[in-house]
Amino acid sequence: MTDQTTTLPGGTYRIGDLELHRVGYGAMQLAGPGVFGPPKDRDEAIAVLHEAVALGIDHIDTSDFYGPYVVNELIREALHPYDGLHLVTKVGARRDEQGGWPHARTPEELRSAVHDNLEHLGLDTLDVVNLRMGAVDGPEPGSIAPQVEALAELQQQGLIRHIGLSTVDADQLAEAQRIVDVVCVQNFYNIANRQDDDLVDSCAEQGIAYVPYFPLGGFNPLQSSVLSDVATRLDATPMAVALAWLLQRSPNVMLIPGTSSRAHLHENVRGAGLELSADAVAELDSIG
Repeated sequence: MTDQTTTLPGGTYRIGDLELHRVGYGAMQLAGPGVFGPPKDRDEAIAVLHEAVALGIDHIDTSDFYGPYVVNELIREALHPYDGLHLVTKVGARRDEQGGWPHARTPEELRSAVHDNLEHLGLDTLDVVNLRMGAVDGPEPGSIAPQVEALAELQQQGLIRHIGLSTVDADQLAEAQRIVDVVCVQNFYNIANRQDDDLVDSCAEQGIAYVPYFPLGGFNPLQSSVLSDVATRLDATPMAVALAWLLQRSPNVMLIPGTSSRAHLHENVRGAGLELSADAVAELDSIG
């Protein structure tokens, strides 16, 4: 992998025994519309993956239910055998024929999903597997012990290196930690959706990475007059400011902005490195 460490802002953060750049890449948008089916431009999708690695990005967020299977198969075609690159996948959902996202959380379904991810990515061991529990827009209360225990068993078998959680609350994180070491939490969080502020800080105190999904708003792009005003003063885009705010929010925050365009990939990396003054941060904090 090309060594361009200095091009990536934010430095690194340790996830278990992995020292990773805080700026990664989320591969979800490489699938077709609605994260379903093949990409509109397969050649560009492959090129985006190559470009991410060329920029020095060393971790890619993915899942077998992106497509389904489409994204993992693209990653394998473009990047296997993953020299210096680490893949973070997730389990706990599947896709139906209508493109829906039904739960797939029984221990049997989780075991099957891990084996499917291994097969489609061409791996013997998955670096990080995130257990997705709640709905897209937030956690759902309740015990997650059976699911965590199922992944812990697969970890003991050597199929999973590290375990993370997705769309969980503080109580569920604490429950999981009584069963296994949790290295990261991936929840819905951005400059306008700040319900997880306390969890971000709690994870930082415990040395757990916090990975916000939908950092730019996801299916509903961020819209804020304050964000736009700050961006105008800095001669930057609102999306660049939103990414930079996340990177400066806490040292344990890791970014995985997604795109299906090489040009947008470069914009995301540059945007994350935008320096925000204390006054700008204070102004942006008022959005949440």
